[in-house]
Amino acid sequence: MPDPAALRAGLTAQQVTTLETLEQFHWRLKFVRRPLFKAPIPVLVERGDMRLVVIEEDGTINENPELRLRG
Repeated sequence: MPDPAALRAGLTAQQVTTLETLEQFHWRLKFVRRPLFKAPIPVLVERGDMRLVVIEEDGTINENPELRLRG
């Protein structure tokens, strides 16, 4: 299990606020992509890992992210 504090490190204040709200609805921070010279991309999953969302830099939720995930 990744360290939750380490996953949150570097997220914007808006991303953290949205993350905390989603956690109240049983979403879970799965991982954070950290592309070079760009804002971190937190990826959350719903219970059962069936749906995922991304929290954008401004705190908005992207329900249709263009992510390539390994299999």
